[in-house]
Amino acid sequence: MQTERVLLLPSSGRGMTSDQDLYNELSCYTLSHPDPSFLHQHMVDAYVAQHADGLTKPIGIVFALIGLYLYVEKNFTGRQIQRIHMQLAKPRKKWPQLTPPLERGAITVSAVMAASPGRERDDMIRNWCVSVWEAWKESHDRIRRLAKEEIDIY
Repeated sequence: MQTERVLLLPSSGRGMTSDQDLYNELSCYTLSHPDPSFLHQHMVDAYVAQHADGLTKPIGIVFALIGLYLYVEKNFTGRQIQRIHMQLAKPRKKWPQLTPPLERGAITVSAVMAASPGRERDDMIRNWCVSVWEAWKESHDRIRRLAKEEIDIY
């Protein structure tokens, strides 16, 4: 049985809001975003990497970290990363088990949702991705090697 970790945060006029609720709200924002680069992929990768625990499948963590690497260090769009995730998923394989760091990044989904919709929130999504990617610094070399081996990106 999978348990869900819930972080309750004060919210303006709505009582307490969980990270999952904020993630759902942010998903609505990014999925309806007019930018064709597909910002949604970046927020999914940041959220998965930030909330990974012992129950998270290795494929989820590896794909999220490859997505963050490609976005933060290689400036790939969300659409490009989505295609790479599909390419990586085709040959079924066993992905390495990565240990989540204790600190997952200073920026959270609540900080992203606190930013005003538009340029401010979009920039905050980028900052969130950078923050989470940096928190996983012990796994950077492994992710870079996987990207080189699996999709010939270095």
